[in-house]
Amino acid sequence: MSDLIPTGGGERRLSAAEFQQLATVPAAAEWFANIDNPRTRRAYQGDLADFCNFVGLTGAEEFRAITRAHVLAWRAQLEKRGLAGATIRRKLAALASLFDHLLENNAVAGGNPVHGVKRPRIESNEGKTPALGDDQAKMLLTAPDGWTLKGIRDRAILAVLLYHGLRREEAAQLMVGDMQERRGIKHLKVKGKGGKTRYLPLHPVAAERIHAYLEKDNKREPGNDSLFRSIRGRTTGSGISANGIYTVVAQWAKAAGIKVEGLGVHGLRATAATNALEHDADIAKVQEWLGHANISTTRLYDRRGQRPEDSPTYKVKY
Repeated sequence: MSDLIPTGGGERRLSAAEFQQLATVPAAAEWFANIDNPRTRRAYQGDLADFCNFVGLTGAEEFRAITRAHVLAWRAQLEKRGLAGATIRRKLAALASLFDHLLENNAVAGGNPVHGVKRPRIESNEGKTPALGDDQAKMLLTAPDGWTLKGIRDRAILAVLLYHGLRREEAAQLMVGDMQERRGIKHLKVKGKGGKTRYLPLHPVAAERIHAYLEKDNKREPGNDSLFRSIRGRTTGSGISANGIYTVVAQWAKAAGIKVEGLGVHGLRATAATNALEHDADIAKVQEWLGHANISTTRLYDRRGQRPEDSPTYKVKY
């Protein structure tokens, strides 16, 4: 194994061309093609490149020589690098998935070398994706001013995030035409992960703030423009970026005196989901609302069993 696994500063790195040689195995090329989500495909490609870098693969024929010992050594190196358990699980899952496919197509012999390799336990998102309390959410919603274009725009952005649980990319991609009537109710047409579209009823507070913003932003050209536009620098008039959405959250959280470590747009998503669940929303409907492929992801936001007021402490009577 030592001839395949480099050590120290001599760790080899594959060029893009060398890594692409793996696709000369027809089954491997087919496996990549079957991953519909481009973000997942990029992540898995990076995971496999990481593995190939580690063991020093230069071609598809060497890929067939991989053993469980190689995978164990890779996992140990990933842990040594301090990667999160979820990241290590994904990397091992990518490798295992590819080997399953290669075995099904007789492209490799023997068993799957990843099977039996222990993966980190799934960790709770509690504490990692912080959710705001109701009072903090109200403070954030009222932090921007209500008279400048930027303040009015940011009030609308924060309302869309906190009342609909959008990802920052989803909020950035919203167009004016994505506010649509469905059965007499105004909805937001949200373009989610994997090209999936979902329609969310537009909350009255968000609707009012969006209307005020569009009235104030009176330099728009007619047509289906970006809903939230940049108002400063060279990008003025173009759609706000996902990073711009993050900056809005960070700026106004600081202005409101909200000190929550790690708070970002995903924290507002967690806040919206937690609030909806605490007010008796059906968890399956919250799953659809958030655009989660798996309900287990939605359960990470279900903190109803962790409310102090529900603790048996308050049931004890003497």
